[in-house]
Order: sequence, then C-alpha cells, then structure tokens
Amino acid sequence: MDAVLNDWTGTRILNLVRPLLEKRGRGDAVDAGRNLREAGLTSLDMVNLMLAVEAEFDIVIPEAQMTPENFRSIDAIKALVGGLTQAA
Repeated sequence: MDAVLNDWTGTRILNLVRPLLEKRGRGDAVDAGRNLREAGLTSLDMVNLMLAVEAEFDIVIPEAQMTPENFRSIDAIKALVGGLTQAA
C-alpha cells in the first residue's frame, strides 16, 4: 500500500473506494496512484464516489471540478479534497 494511504485523508478516501471495487470483485486493485476506471469502477460508481466524498468530508464539489481527472485515482481525489478544504 502506498505511503499516501498512511495519512487520515487518504485512509478515508480508501474506505470509500474499496467497497466500490469489492462490489466489482476488484478489492485487491486499490493503490493510491492507480486509475480507478481501469481498476474496475463504472460511471455510476464514479458518481456514487463523488457523492460519498462530499458527504465524508462535508464539502460541496463545484461542478467545474467534477471531472474524470479529479477522480482518476485516490491521489487525485486527495488533492481535490485538500484544495477544497483549504479554500473553505
């Protein structure tokens, strides 16, 4: 497991991503830099992940930042959450 997942934000994101991947039979595919679409998440999973991130971190993700790039990997989500929580 990557070092990035040893921090609190990374762990919280991992806890949102892992069940989605496990539902697809890909729970072993979790890696902070891995492309989540390639790991097995569907478009619907990605929408559910966006909503889960908003709820978990009590943030609102602006529409302009709801992009595939921002949800490409756990690292990308962590950067997005970090930027949004610092701006708040």
